[in-house]
Amino acid sequence: MSFTPAPAAPAPDTAAPPSRSPWRSLRHRSMRWWSVANFVSNAGTWMQLTVQNLLVLQITGSAAATGLSMSVQAAPALFMSLLGGTAVDRWPLKLTAAVSQALLGAIAFTTATLVALDLLDMTSLLVLAAVTGIVATVDNPACALLGNDLVPVEDVPSAIGVGALVHNAGRLAGTALAGVTVAFLGTAAAYAANGVSFLFVTAVIPFLRPAPGAARHIVRAGAGRGRKTSDEGPDLSVREGLRYFARRPRLVALAAVTGVSSVFGRNYGLTLAVLVTGPLAGGAGSFGTVSTVLAVGGILGAVLGARLRRPSVRVVGTLAAAGGLLQVAAGLSPSLAVLLVLVLPMAIVESVSDTAGTAVLQTDPPPHLRGRVLGVWSSIGTAWGLGGPPALGLLMETAGARGALVVGGLLIAGSIGAGTLLRRRRSAAPVAVEAKDMGAAPRPALEAAA
Repeated sequence: MSFTPAPAAPAPDTAAPPSRSPWRSLRHRSMRWWSVANFVSNAGTWMQLTVQNLLVLQITGSAAATGLSMSVQAAPALFMSLLGGTAVDRWPLKLTAAVSQALLGAIAFTTATLVALDLLDMTSLLVLAAVTGIVATVDNPACALLGNDLVPVEDVPSAIGVGALVHNAGRLAGTALAGVTVAFLGTAAAYAANGVSFLFVTAVIPFLRPAPGAARHIVRAGAGRGRKTSDEGPDLSVREGLRYFARRPRLVALAAVTGVSSVFGRNYGLTLAVLVTGPLAGGAGSFGTVSTVLAVGGILGAVLGARLRRPSVRVVGTLAAAGGLLQVAAGLSPSLAVLLVLVLPMAIVESVSDTAGTAVLQTDPPPHLRGRVLGVWSSIGTAWGLGGPPALGLLMETAGARGALVVGGLLIAGSIGAGTLLRRRRSAAPVAVEAKDMGAAPRPALEAAA
């Protein structure tokens, strides 16, 4: 008896289009676990942050001291982020993230113990804040790059968007839990809960596995043994990270776009608060409504940004320029109703731009340089964060709330437009010179002859 195989099914004419689902990064088991761990960690962090300012006020009775504690914790990112990024490039990534999370947990437990024993004073609080900031210069890039290892390169925007949603969800949960925890268990319990959240992340990290197609995973698979600062391996010096960033035009352009947007825009908690309570004659309730719309727009933008597959600096610049023009329109709003209509797309554009920019930043450098590139970026971002609000405040004192929004938006859109035109001219110039030097006909004539 002979057997005749069934005819094979015809192959499809075209391959299935790649997924653009914002949740596609969650197809990977390790990413799902990492998202759960990040939610727990963010909830714990916001529990602590919610009570920390109140604790400083309770100890000192000074609002200035509260600001000082925040500055002390942020200062290491300005001066030590490049060293932290270098450590991430030199050390095993999972081990680095696990150790840094454990150290942050130990700091949280130490603070909880001091609070419970009524031994926490301003000096010890500032020391703990500084140590937290130092550890964070290693922990932040280590955890960011570890998350990228868990998905293929094309799913990194989805992972970043999901991370933004997890962050917002953790913030809401942590803020709500802080009040309940303090009411029933005391302030020390909020710090202890944050310590437990860090230990949970530490326990999850050893079980995470890189996804096939992850950039770092691929390079490691073909890179051979170890990482050496010789001809056999990449250069792991601090200077190499700075040199790469400075010589990479797209990273410099990304820094310029983000910088001008951070200084003259984005600080809507400041500019819109003054606009609503001043020219628009609204109150705290009106600004609360605006803040809610901003939060909703940020969530929607994170979902839309997660749909991106190959974001570019051009996309970031286009979105930032659009955000600047929307900011101009917001500054000219004749009423609160018109402002609310504009605030939602402003927040969406900002959130999508952030997701696209973060994806470029974390995927553009070669794997052995990503920690240092993130370190450079962290230093630059901290400088913007410290310098932006005072500069914007000075602009508002000079031009008023409406003037600051209009002038700031025009500066954002105008500088990005000027940079785009300059880049196009520089790109076109070598072609024209080459054709002239070779005595060749212009490109259209050559194409016609062909």
